[in-house]
Amino acid sequence: MSPTRTRTREPDQACAEAIDLARAAAVAAVGAASVGDHLGVLAEGERVVTHQFECADPAYAGWQWAVTVGRAPRSKLVTVNETVLLPGPGALLAPDWVPWHDRLRPGDLGVGDLLPAPPDDERLVPLVAVEGDDAVVDWFDDRPDSAPEDPDEQASGPAEPSELPAPGRSRVLSAIGRDGAAERWYTSEHGPRTPLANAAPANCVSCGFFVPLSGELGRLFGACANTYAPDDGRVVSADHGCGAHSESMINEVAVARTPVIDEFGYDLVELPGVSVEETVFEPLAHGAD
Repeated sequence: MSPTRTRTREPDQACAEAIDLARAAAVAAVGAASVGDHLGVLAEGERVVTHQFECADPAYAGWQWAVTVGRAPRSKLVTVNETVLLPGPGALLAPDWVPWHDRLRPGDLGVGDLLPAPPDDERLVPLVAVEGDDAVVDWFDDRPDSAPEDPDEQASGPAEPSELPAPGRSRVLSAIGRDGAAERWYTSEHGPRTPLANAAPANCVSCGFFVPLSGELGRLFGACANTYAPDDGRVVSADHGCGAHSESMINEVAVARTPVIDEFGYDLVELPGVSVEETVFEPLAHGAD
């Protein structure tokens, strides 16, 4: 077995001296205006080096042209292997690529855009799946007590999954999707921790325009149906509120404001020809004639 040869990291002299050859290769690829000063030599292996040139294109500030050259063993002829543009230490780089489903934000969906939910979306579960609070009624009449008393009467539910009706959707909101929605709605501008809710005369749960949602979310959320309310048509929490509460006028008590006349105090006023210092004030005795 032959001994392992260790590759040297010292640049090959002949390849390192081929600066003009490397520059000519870069100029041939992009033009002389885009190739700047020679920045250095990087040893890639035995008889293989890379010449680095400054990229003079203003659109690629900090980038470098890398021209790799090499030569065959016992040959003095240096040839060009490749020419590429690489980022330097201070290069301006684009941000890391993020998949569209991770960079999508609420409100990005426009008119005509389609946003299909992935098959493994954790916010959705199959329509007939039983998942804690998401358990649906027993779709299949396979229980002994589910048989109708009248033999001619058909069972109310399907006998197998293939007989399920087509409601237009095959998946419903999962517990994860429901909890995520509840957290967003409760901590948003339609929740209880807003200046609008703090100044409201009462909570939405006691408002006649509050339409509760169905299911588990209906315990805490509903839709506002008051055309004059700032949250009309939006989901609000039951402890939210605004000034358009249906009972705000009933709870408001009108207070009559009458002028107050102070009959016990007095002010000292200077009159023409009369000095306040020369005026004699005598105490009024109660019961005096």
